[in-house]
Amino acid sequence: MAAQKNGMGHNNLNNKYDLIVVGAGPAGLIAAGRAASQGARVLLVEKMKSAGRKLLITGKGRCNVSNDAYQSAFFKNIFPNGKYLKPAFGAFFSKDIVNLLTQEGVETTVERGGRIFPTSNSALEVLNALMSWVKKQRVELSCNSRVIELLVQQGQITGIITERNGQKEPLEAKGVVLCTGGKSYPATGSTGEGYLLAQQLGHSLVQTRPALVPLITSGSLAAQLQGLSLKNVSASLWINNKKVKDEFGEMLFAHYGLTGPIILTLSRQAVDGLLQKNKVKISIDLKPALDENKLDARLIRDLDANGKKQLENIFKGWLPSKLIPVFLEQLQLDGKKQGHQVTGKERRQIMLLMKNFEFEVTDNRGYSEAIITAGGINTSEIDGKTMQSKLVKNLYFAGEILDLDANTGGYNLQIAYSTAWLAANAFIKLNIENHTTK
Repeated sequence: MAAQKNGMGHNNLNNKYDLIVVGAGPAGLIAAGRAASQGARVLLVEKMKSAGRKLLITGKGRCNVSNDAYQSAFFKNIFPNGKYLKPAFGAFFSKDIVNLLTQEGVETTVERGGRIFPTSNSALEVLNALMSWVKKQRVELSCNSRVIELLVQQGQITGIITERNGQKEPLEAKGVVLCTGGKSYPATGSTGEGYLLAQQLGHSLVQTRPALVPLITSGSLAAQLQGLSLKNVSASLWINNKKVKDEFGEMLFAHYGLTGPIILTLSRQAVDGLLQKNKVKISIDLKPALDENKLDARLIRDLDANGKKQLENIFKGWLPSKLIPVFLEQLQLDGKKQGHQVTGKERRQIMLLMKNFEFEVTDNRGYSEAIITAGGINTSEIDGKTMQSKLVKNLYFAGEILDLDANTGGYNLQIAYSTAWLAANAFIKLNIENHTTK
C-alpha cells in the first residue's frame, strides 16, 4: 500500500485508488476501514469539514450503537423489507460492532429494550474509536470534498470527480461505495446528494420523506401542555377513523404538537397518511392499565371518598397538574365543584377523555428534526448479497441512502454498519482477492 504514513489527510494524493467511499458517517467509516483492512487502497471522501457529524447527535449525544435483539426482532422493526438485510446481518451484526468498539477501548452497556450504548454515554467516544480504527487501516481521508460526478465506462465505475475549494479533481478507482446518508438533519451534511449521483446512473428513487419525526397538531391544546412528559401511556394512530397502530411508553408535548419515543415510532405511518391526504389523528390513553369499566369504578370510588373536595383537587390523584386545567376546559367542568356534585354523565365524560385524549395531526417537523429518512434508492436495483448495483458494476450502496429505515433502538445504525461491511467484503472479493491470487 502506498498510503500516507498517518493514513489521514489529503496531501499528495496520487489520484489512483482501489476503492473510494463517499460519505464519512457510520457506514462510510465501516466500509472504508473494512476494505483497507483487507489490503485495498482506500480514499474516504467527506464534504463536511470533519467526519461523523451526524453520529455525534445520535441517541441525544449518547449514541445508541445497536440493539442486542435477535435478527428476527430487527426484521420486524425495519421497513419496508427488513429481510432484505439477511445477508448483511449475516456478515456483520450487533456483536461485531460491539467487538470492534471493545478492541478500540469503548465499553458498552445494554439498556431497556436491548439498546446498546457506550458506558460513557458519549457519542464522541464512539466516533473517536471508529476514526482510530480507520486510521490504523491506513485509510486516506479527504474532508471539505464534494463528489459531483461518478465516472463510468462500459457499465463499470472508473472513478469520481470531486470539488474542493472550487477546484475540480478527477480520481481513479476500481469501485465506489455511496454512503451519503439521507436528508435528515441536513446541518450535519446529509442533504440527499447521493440520490442524485445514483439517479444520474439510472437508479430510481422511492419517494423520500421524514421518519422518526415530531408531529404538528391543530389547535392550541399541545401548546398549553408544552414541556409535559407522560410515561406509561398508550398512543394510537388513527387514519380515516381506523386504528392502524399503537405504542406504549413515553411521549412529550411541544409548542407545535407531539414528540417523544412513542410518537416518533408512530410518525412513519402518520407522515404517509398525510401524504395520501388522509385524516390523521393521535389518541392518547392516559390510563392504559385500566379498561373503561375499571377506570369508571375507580372514579366512582374517588368521588365518593372525596365528596366534599373540589373537583380540581380530586383530579390531582388522577392526572399530572398541567393536564388538569386543560381537562376541565375540554369537559366544560367547574373545578370548584365538589365531588358529590359530579353527575354520572360528567364522570363518564371524564373517563372517556382519559381513555381517548385526541389530537388532529396536520403536518410533521420536516427533515431538520427527523432522525431518519424513509425512502431512498430502490433496493430492487441493488444485490442484497453484495450491496452492488445491478446497473453499474463496482458501484455499491450502504446505510441511509437505501430505501430501508427502522424504528428507534439502534436498528438504523446497525443497518449502516452491516450494509457497509458487506459492500466492502464484496468489493474485495471481486477486485482484490482475485487479482492477488493470480
